Amino acid sequence: MSTAPAAVSVAIGQWAVAASPSKIRTLLGSCVGVILYDRAGRVGGLAHVVLPNSRGAVDHPGKYADTAIPGLIADLGALRGKSAGRLVAKLTGGASMFTLGAASASPSSAIMNIGRTNQEAVEQILSALHIPVIARDLGGATGRHVTLDTATGLVLVRSPGAVEKEL
Repeated sequence: MSTAPAAVSVAIGQWAVAASPSKIRTLLGSCVGVILYDRAGRVGGLAHVVLPNSRGAVDHPGKYADTAIPGLIADLGALRGKSAGRLVAKLTGGASMFTLGAASASPSSAIMNIGRTNQEAVEQILSALHIPVIARDLGGATGRHVTLDTATGLVLVRSPGAVEKEL
């Protein structure tokens, strides 16, 4: 009799790492899901990034792109050990969950488009760390259910009213 893989749910502003055979999942709206995977070690992690920059805040490191990504990498490093392979990234989420009446350049428009701001921050950080982004499912106007299978590196994304797809 085989047992089902462990399932780890990632709450908003948190991250989690796991080794094969595990599944890591979350639900995203304007937040960006940063999925890092090491095929050689069959380990992966998912960060549920809420905002692009911590501005020095240290109380909730999983909430911000600039603190969550390094934290996720550190935890993956501890899990990967000496058999570490190269990390690759997949990104999802970053939806525009709120609409503005007319096009606006006001400060509130940046807040209303936090999904895009999160996407840009995550992409910049991963580029600076030389972690290639091999797949993206970003933007749009709806949330997503996301699941990483650490045994395969497969990421499944399901949006309301849409067919589940592989990322």
